[in-house]
Amino acid sequence: MKAPVSWLREFADLPASASVAGIAERIAGVGFEVAGLEGEVIDFEITANRPDCLSIRGLAREAAAAYGVQGPAVLGSGGPAVLGSGVPVTIESDLCGRYALALADVKVGASPAWLANRLAACGVRPSNNVVDVTNYVMLETGQPLHAFDVARLAGPEIRVRMARAGETLTTLDGQARTLDAAMLVIADRDRAVAVAGVMGGAPSEVSASTTRIALESAYFQPAPVRAASKRMGLKTEASSRFERGADPAAAVTALARALDLFEQIGAGRRVGGVTDVHPAPVAGRTVTLQRAPLDRLLGDVVPDADVARILASLGFVAAPAAGGWDVRVPTWRVDVAREADLIEEVGRHWGVNRVPATFPALHTAPRRSNAAVLRARRIRRLLCGAGLQEAVTFTFIEQAAASLFVAEPASLVSIANPLSEKFAVLRPSMLPGLLDALVYNRRRDLDDVRLFEAGAVFSTAGERQRVGWVLCGARLAHWSQPPAAVDLYDALGVAGVLTEAYTLACHTEPATDAPWFVPGRAAAVIADCGTGPQRIGTVGQLRPEIVDARGLSAGIVIAGELDVDVLRDTTVAGRRVTPLPRHPAAIRDLSILIDAGLPAAAVRATIRAHAPASLVEVREFDRYQGKGIPDGQISLSVRLTFQERDRTLTDAEVQQAVEIIVDALAGTHGAALRH
Repeated sequence: MKAPVSWLREFADLPASASVAGIAERIAGVGFEVAGLEGEVIDFEITANRPDCLSIRGLAREAAAAYGVQGPAVLGSGGPAVLGSGVPVTIESDLCGRYALALADVKVGASPAWLANRLAACGVRPSNNVVDVTNYVMLETGQPLHAFDVARLAGPEIRVRMARAGETLTTLDGQARTLDAAMLVIADRDRAVAVAGVMGGAPSEVSASTTRIALESAYFQPAPVRAASKRMGLKTEASSRFERGADPAAAVTALARALDLFEQIGAGRRVGGVTDVHPAPVAGRTVTLQRAPLDRLLGDVVPDADVARILASLGFVAAPAAGGWDVRVPTWRVDVAREADLIEEVGRHWGVNRVPATFPALHTAPRRSNAAVLRARRIRRLLCGAGLQEAVTFTFIEQAAASLFVAEPASLVSIANPLSEKFAVLRPSMLPGLLDALVYNRRRDLDDVRLFEAGAVFSTAGERQRVGWVLCGARLAHWSQPPAAVDLYDALGVAGVLTEAYTLACHTEPATDAPWFVPGRAAAVIADCGTGPQRIGTVGQLRPEIVDARGLSAGIVIAGELDVDVLRDTTVAGRRVTPLPRHPAAIRDLSILIDAGLPAAAVRATIRAHAPASLVEVREFDRYQGKGIPDGQISLSVRLTFQERDRTLTDAEVQQAVEIIVDALAGTHGAALRH
């Protein structure tokens, strides 16, 4: 909300010495974010629960309370008008709580400079004197107004009703829109002429030939306005106010203000009285504020006189009562409904900085954290210790990104009312968000990125808890090893950190049902969960075209995902700590010729099955296919690590173990040692 300083001073009795920066600092001190300063205009970020501050008078009220000076006067009682406008008004839906209408003879033309300049300062493009007055009053009071050309209304009469299924309306932006039966519309005798609270229609638009207008000022329920605005994809200044909660008492007073401005600038004069249809007047709320909760929640004692002063400066009427006050809430404060809301008002204007810093008293022992919270905390600690950094991404993602990470697009869970297309579905995997986070970091010249995130994923089958990770760049290696890029085994190592911590015995198998990974470079993580083998995750290299589509055209991205729900059924009780080995390891590298279609997992399994107990690690480090290698075969290089805990192995023992392994590979897979 843009607020020209001259306009604020007009409605709040601010001292002339109050500078732009000073006013901004004072209002920011009571809970509003100052987005920027430009000349003599202050730009404030207004939270969704404060529609009363989407107006100059509302901001002036806050500024006056912050400075302790006289605030803007109340425009009027908001009571019903006695006279009628001469245009029949009928409300056919309880979604409209109040509808006021007045007629005015007008002469459409340019607005005076002072009016046009004030609108421009608030970011509103001046149009003509009739439209400019309605915008001016909306910015001043927060009450949207709309003018109809009476000559273009059938009847003329006004009916506030629900739209008919399939009814069409061309709105002021020139778009022909099909309405549905859930939308509230303003209609004349024959057709809809406006979508209530959102935008007027072109058939009744005020033009240069207009001589008489019907000026509307109404109160609509917030929810249907918000729904209609979303369905039409149409966000307007009026809808942003109505959907947050307008002031029902402001309808007639804002209308009177606009009629006065017409006469003041010579744009027109009122004709007759005002029609005010108000079926169920909104009764003002009264909320009890007790001294004990006020002191307890604020952590400080605010004097009674200051409590009454603060509330009065904000428009509340506080009457002394037993142990506190009975506070009548003004109709424009739709966000105040309970005692805690009043305490917040007192606290922010009293000054949170004045509350002494003390620890709260604990009367009971804190409850033990939920098991899922403890599990997530442990997973974060484990992966941070493994050199990864945690990312936090959105649960809502765009459908195009989500569909790349599911085998069945029909399993995606769509959002019925998304904020935008970028938040259209619930994420089916942790990888889309992590990939975008990786791309974000790579664009900022971070070559080595290792990210993880734990959270919920969704499908039509239900919700699951998973942890995902993405890696690119150089591997975290020992100083004695040469630099190398991350590969599939780094992703498997991340999975191993988690499964070993939860004492899950795991092995890998080729994964062919994850189309987002490069074929042949993906592995399924299989765990023995006590009830038999169960697939708990998948790791692999993301397909280059998927990485390219997210904006990263260079580099290999390795990723993995693990089902966290499986980990909750395991136990870490009774684990034994094994000391680090005191004797050196012996390493032997083998290069063997094997069939090109033979999975590396099968080679590892054969080696494990025939090797002595001294074999502690098997790792593939090279795969070659090309010149010098027979057709249909590959050269696979594996590194074997042997080690005993109580002694140093001899060369003869290591050589004997290697020969046993080579013979087993030859007999089982027809492998030949490559020299």
